[in-house]
Amino acid sequence: MTKSSKNAALSQPESFEAASAELEKIVAAMEAGQMSLEASLAAYQRGAELLQYCQNKLQGAQQQVRILEADMLKNFTRSDVDDH
Repeated sequence: MTKSSKNAALSQPESFEAASAELEKIVAAMEAGQMSLEASLAAYQRGAELLQYCQNKLQGAQQQVRILEADMLKNFTRSDVDDH
C-alpha cells in the first residue's frame, strides 16, 4: 500500500455526497479489472469504510426525519383539534 492510499484509507469523507462519489469511483475501478491484488484489497477496504460512513449518515438522516414527522404530526393534531 502506498503512502497516499494509506492516507486515503484513514481520511474521513467531507460529506455523504463526497463519500458516495468516491465509492462509485472505487467500484468502477474494481470492475475494470486492471488493479493489482494489493490495490484491489486496499480499494475494497476503503469501499467498506465509505459504505459504513454512508449507511451511518443515512440512518442519522432517517432518524431526524422520524423526529420531524412526529413533531409535525403532533402539531397537526393540535391545530386540527383547535379548529373544531
